[in-house]
Amino acid sequence: MAGLTAGAPSPQALTLHGQSKALEIAFSDGQTFWIPFELMRVYSPSAEVQGHGPGQEVLQTGKREVDIVELVQVGNYAVQPTFSDGHSSGIFSWDYLYHLGADKDQLLDQYKERLAAAGADRDDPMIAAGGSSCGHSH
Repeated sequence: MAGLTAGAPSPQALTLHGQSKALEIAFSDGQTFWIPFELMRVYSPSAEVQGHGPGQEVLQTGKREVDIVELVQVGNYAVQPTFSDGHSSGIFSWDYLYHLGADKDQLLDQYKERLAAAGADRDDPMIAAGGSSCGHSH
């Protein structure tokens, strides 16, 4: 999902809602999604979060209250948010945002299951063994 898939819905409107901590995005197929900033942060497509391959994902904790402090368009295919915790290396393609919006409930449930399995909490930051990044700067 690095770019815009041919024939996929394109964004028509995008609004950051700071008070409710959600991104509202309307697509050309009539779908409108409210994507919580927390969901965007914990599923950031960056290597810092996703790792460099399957099984290398880094569980993000303490992100329930994260804000987006800046949102920059990347070409005609994506946006790059800067989150209030300083994370800014994720580039969110329109396809990926559609996936986050369409599958929001399932993704949130999976996230909560991963937190529970790790004995972690949505509100308390946890430092992973060896740090919380993949070992190099992005």
